[in-house]
Amino acid sequence: MSQALIIVLNCGSSSIKFAVFAASGQELPRQPLWNGKVQGIGGPGPDFGETGVQPFAIELGVEHPYRDALRIIRERLLARLEGRAVAAIAHRVVHGGSRYFESLRIDAGVLADLRGYVPLAPLHQPFALEAMEILLRERPEIPQIACFDTGFHHTLPRVEQMLPLPYEWWQRGVRRYGFHGLSYAYMATALAERHGDRARGRTIAAHLGSGASLCGMRELQSVATTMGFSALDGLMMGTRSGALDPGAVIYLMEIEKLTLEQVGHLLYHESGLLGVSGISSEPRVIAQHVRDAGEVGERARMALDLFVHRIVREIGSLAAALGGLDLLVFTAGIGEHSAEIRARVCADLGWLGVSLNDAANAAHAPLISDADSRVLVGVEPTNEEWVAARDAQRILAGS
Repeated sequence: MSQALIIVLNCGSSSIKFAVFAASGQELPRQPLWNGKVQGIGGPGPDFGETGVQPFAIELGVEHPYRDALRIIRERLLARLEGRAVAAIAHRVVHGGSRYFESLRIDAGVLADLRGYVPLAPLHQPFALEAMEILLRERPEIPQIACFDTGFHHTLPRVEQMLPLPYEWWQRGVRRYGFHGLSYAYMATALAERHGDRARGRTIAAHLGSGASLCGMRELQSVATTMGFSALDGLMMGTRSGALDPGAVIYLMEIEKLTLEQVGHLLYHESGLLGVSGISSEPRVIAQHVRDAGEVGERARMALDLFVHRIVREIGSLAAALGGLDLLVFTAGIGEHSAEIRARVCADLGWLGVSLNDAANAAHAPLISDADSRVLVGVEPTNEEWVAARDAQRILAGS
């Protein structure tokens, strides 16, 4: 009998990533059989790439580019399935609100509920829901599983969840939820395997990518995190502002007369590393300009200084919440690949007893701290797709 497959979809505003896992046996393989993505959706030059295939330009319609992108993914998947059945399609869903913590099978009722959380995650939620809706209509026989980025943080103590607003707003769901939960769920698994009991102590995982956050863990459970009510909170990010004085938002609207839509676009798409540097949302690109003369170099330096400063401040805050720090691990695109950012962050954490091994850091080794460092420092590649596929396999096994 041919091997069944689990397909994982990670839908964003301008891209759809997918990964295909073999759904057989007790242990789900960590690595997918193959993966790929459509990127540039809604832009002038969308393309498609997958394992073993160089990215190539694709045509997406003006009216329904997202639907067209899903169609292309489906066609490419069908060409490679080789007769194997699709057991389930798992979706990364950024926001589960105060109702959904555990991964679950999607039906029309769940889909309707999740639409209510679109304002809380406008960069991702609507596109995941669109994919679900299309697949429910076109392939209703294939189980779809929603895997929530907020779910890992359901262990946050109430004092971490509450916002200092009138209590009625807490009752209406205005609270700190936390995000990047699939990444942190993988960290909880991988760090226990690599570091044993040390990982069960006071651990901070730094998910540093185009979106960025930190999670403080005890016993491999979330007890504090930097993102809160929305994915705008906390660290400075690629194009998002991170934590911001709400008075600044009031000023922009009341005095500068920005509309709600303009403020939203500013905070989600024009701020962060891109906004400060005026160059790029990627530290690697910005770093190429730090020695430039004049304003270009000055803004490049300031963007990286501020990015590192915000990370260091928030690590200090989480260390206080944890009562100290035993393990610091970097993950996601910047965390896994930028030795310079890691070095700068760790240099400012010497007061915590962090001491870096420069050679290990340059090699992106799993352990990059010196032997005499009071805090273990590591680099751990994340694997959100595997967590989603694992949850889907568990749900199928229990049905």
